Amino acid sequence: MMNEDSFFEALETQYAKELPFVVYSRPINSIIKCWLQKDAVLHTTDSFTESGFVFAPFNFNEQRILLPETECEHHSFEVESDLEIENNPLIKSTNLDEDARLNHINLVAKGIETIKNTELKKVVLSRCETQTIKDTNPISIFKRLYNTYKNAMVYCWYHPKVGLWIGATPELLFKVEGKQLTTISLAGTQAYNSESEVTWTTKEFEEQQIVTDYITEQIEPYTKRINISEVETIRAGNLLHLKSRITSLIDPSANLKSIIEALHPTPAVCGFPKQIAKDFILENENYDRAFYTGFLGELNLKQSKTRNTNRRNVENNAYAVVKTQSNFYVNLRCMQLQEAKALIYVGGGITKDSNPEKEWEETVNKTKTIGSILD
Repeated sequence: MMNEDSFFEALETQYAKELPFVVYSRPINSIIKCWLQKDAVLHTTDSFTESGFVFAPFNFNEQRILLPETECEHHSFEVESDLEIENNPLIKSTNLDEDARLNHINLVAKGIETIKNTELKKVVLSRCETQTIKDTNPISIFKRLYNTYKNAMVYCWYHPKVGLWIGATPELLFKVEGKQLTTISLAGTQAYNSESEVTWTTKEFEEQQIVTDYITEQIEPYTKRINISEVETIRAGNLLHLKSRITSLIDPSANLKSIIEALHPTPAVCGFPKQIAKDFILENENYDRAFYTGFLGELNLKQSKTRNTNRRNVENNAYAVVKTQSNFYVNLRCMQLQEAKALIYVGGGITKDSNPEKEWEETVNKTKTIGSILD
């Protein structure tokens, strides 16, 4: 492992050379890792049989970018406390106007009307908000995110031929460890308030149940022994969500790409039924989500663990078990940096009982979650 100074110096050098990289830390993890690609070649994956770090868009038909494991240098270090940062304000201005509010309210109202008159049950509708910032150094922003959101997948991803993305997502798409598949059903949002008791409406529980039922149905052809945990409330920054954990064993005949296609995009970022919701989004949102509500993470990395067959004679009876591990996170609470601008992406789940004005306010709260590190 590197020390902190050497680690971030290597990152700064990589960015100055305009070479691809990703720096990230998984939830509740004191290890920060980075992958530094040796050249600027744009690699993609179709089969998901390679080993590397994948960055995939909302529209799965578009390019899924891969930083191949064999083409990258790998560094990591263990964080003992918060990362050192300068506390200078970064935000310059926020371009939030009445037109943006009315456009989103009208979009949500159209979604509600469509749900009431068609087979569509839920659709996730989003928008992009632009903030002008003073400090455009992505590594500084990554440090702020890491210090603020310890229970999220915090990352900064860059490729000169694609763009620069930064985020702190609380949502696991799924992870595979050997033959075990784990995924999360996450839905419902409210602002965190330390002085009040948490209560959820029927609408929010229904929204979360839709996600749970959908995930279970989607993984059933590829897995067995499905187990669903009780619904719990989790905190992500200044927001609260409803969450269930779903575990199962992957069938030997199943492959990783089939599971990805079954689960992505989930009702938490698209809607239900999936194709109807996706069509509505592409026809009505009037902007390109790109990698927002896509997914990112480690792909087919080998993990070795030592097991002992005899506790009395550990040294002579130890053997290595090699498992392949993948873990993908939904790209939420994210922004794209373009020169001196931060494009912040936010959305919310719409059902027949949604209130357009409240849905607008929810997107404003989510903007504050990611935008707070720019203040």
